[in-house]
Amino acid sequence: MKEIKHSRGADSDIYQDSLKIRKAVFVKEQHVPQNLEIDDSENKCTYFNIYLDNQAVATARFSPTEDNGVHIQRVAVLKDFRQQHLGSELIEIIIKYAREHNYSYAILGAQDHAQAFYKKLGFEVVGEQYTEVGILHHDMKLKL
Repeated sequence: MKEIKHSRGADSDIYQDSLKIRKAVFVKEQHVPQNLEIDDSENKCTYFNIYLDNQAVATARFSPTEDNGVHIQRVAVLKDFRQQHLGSELIEIIIKYAREHNYSYAILGAQDHAQAFYKKLGFEVVGEQYTEVGILHHDMKLKL
């Protein structure tokens, strides 16, 4: 059974489940230092998780921008559950939520290897390439 849950802030089970996925993907797989993965924005974000048979397998978060957008971050799917379109489903859910709440755009920092994934969802590259936690990125934006 598939469920999608969301919550705001760092004091929920949904946040804790999100953190477990992020540690597995970003810290263990991609070798991002944990002190950089967990940041000062944790309590300001809204977290979305996909659960399969009560196991959290995909996560993402967003925080509102000062100019009525949403900044999507920390998109991750556990290794054993990739290639099932869960990442795209999660982004589409966040986009739908953002539209329903009258946000005007979504922006994210995409790892360069993931640009094609986000382009399929309608995002466009904006700005110059940059390095974050040792990984090449570009910002990508979608008008809502």
